[in-house]
Amino acid sequence: MKTFELITTELKRLEQAKTFKYETALQSPQRGVVKVKGKDVVMLASNNYLGLSDHPEVKKAAIEGIRKYGYGVASVRFICGTQDIHYELEKKISRFVGAEDTILFSSCFAANEGFFASLINEGFGKEQHKDVLYSDKLNHASIIDGQRLCRNEFVDKKIYNHADVEHLETLLAEDGKKDYRFRIIATDGVFSMEGDLAPLDKIVVLAKKNNAMLFMDDSHGIGVCGKTGRGTPEAKGVLKNIDVITGTLGKALGGAAGGYISGKKELISYLRQKSRPYTFSNSLPPAIVFGAMAALDLLTKDTSIVNRLHENTAYFRKEIKALGFTILEGEHPIVPIMLGEAAVARDMSVALLKAGVYIKGLWFPVVPKGEARLRTQISAALKKKDIDRALETFEKIGKKMKLI
Repeated sequence: MKTFELITTELKRLEQAKTFKYETALQSPQRGVVKVKGKDVVMLASNNYLGLSDHPEVKKAAIEGIRKYGYGVASVRFICGTQDIHYELEKKISRFVGAEDTILFSSCFAANEGFFASLINEGFGKEQHKDVLYSDKLNHASIIDGQRLCRNEFVDKKIYNHADVEHLETLLAEDGKKDYRFRIIATDGVFSMEGDLAPLDKIVVLAKKNNAMLFMDDSHGIGVCGKTGRGTPEAKGVLKNIDVITGTLGKALGGAAGGYISGKKELISYLRQKSRPYTFSNSLPPAIVFGAMAALDLLTKDTSIVNRLHENTAYFRKEIKALGFTILEGEHPIVPIMLGEAAVARDMSVALLKAGVYIKGLWFPVVPKGEARLRTQISAALKKKDIDRALETFEKIGKKMKLI
């Protein structure tokens, strides 16, 4: 069978299994209510947690960035792609997350890929070295891919059960006498498919006890978790106690693009020398830099946005359960509505969109087989009337499909 015939066959199989992923074009900015095919629909699938993607001050700042510094930099950082505003944004992020220094990337995916290999594949300290990675079973794909780039002869890779501190402690104890150069614990701050928070307070204790470096991706936590939006560490009472924090500018902090790694000055300086996605990728364009700084300034000056997000989340979680739907418990704006089968999740998401609610179904391999779901994502941009409209639609479609 020819190559493209194989590909066509696989595409047909995805269609028949109702697991083919369709893209839906928005005809408006990313808001609490967006326009699709000329109709206003409630947006419940966006990472725009704080509603800053279309905020007037963020847009104004982005335009100012282009006016003052141009459209792009046309270079990587170390050649001629560093503008003073890149350092300014790095300092703002460092202050916000409680770290000594920060390095910018094109995305958090690139940051995560760039972190692990730049440490583990380099033989400094011990030419014949061996490191060990302990990774949560449900970590994001970017952490998994970052660890795949690490050469097996230099690292032992171990998976601990999701958020299972006792299992992690057992693995650490088993390796206690082994002569590892680096011991690295890697976890998401917020797990994007479940919406639950890592037990960082307990993992911090384990990391210190076992002389391990704690790495955390807080892409879904920054701007969202904690009283002032400083992320999962703030929510868990361990702000300034995480060794390595990665995050994104493409979700709560304006929703555009860009990622970062924050940590000790020596680590960040090292990554500027060794991290390949940093060394060989264009710098962030001025519009994104200015927009992200404006988002951070807004968040620093006014925590009412975070409060509104938390209030909207609590209200939706309470009311969707009252309708009879099964959700994964928690406090995060990610609210998974469990449906079981992929076909059911897809059919319901299609029906909801037609009725005025934009939400996407998730199924294997994104989540385990038999655990297909609708991943609801609440935003501060939503008004109570928008949430009520969505809840009424959920009730109508749920009853029609005999799910409640």
